[in-house]
Amino acid sequence: MAELQQIMKSRVVKVDSEKTWDFFTSQAKKQGCPVIIHFTASWCVPSVAMKPFFERLALKYQDILFLRVDVDEVKELASKMEIKAMPTFLFMREGALVDKLVGANPEKIKKSVVGLINFNC
Repeated sequence: MAELQQIMKSRVVKVDSEKTWDFFTSQAKKQGCPVIIHFTASWCVPSVAMKPFFERLALKYQDILFLRVDVDEVKELASKMEIKAMPTFLFMREGALVDKLVGANPEKIKKSVVGLINFNC
């Protein structure tokens, strides 16, 4: 039951196609909203382990758009974004990539989130 409640209040948007990706990233760009993307795979234990951490970040930083992309479901996008390992986290501002982290490292991810918030154009 607690897991169902967590899923219902999730602020992480699942990207299920390139069309969905284009919609959310273009909206974020128009609104000046930073974006963090978790490229994941259901078979990747570190990716699965990072999911609750990513959910908590999304609840804490409500001015950032959090996206999740399963590389097996949206292979073209993963290829286009040059994702070669999971988990990979991309940090974008104004449509541009500002940081990329590969691996399950919560401390580095937190530092990149703070950097994204404090990023000056």
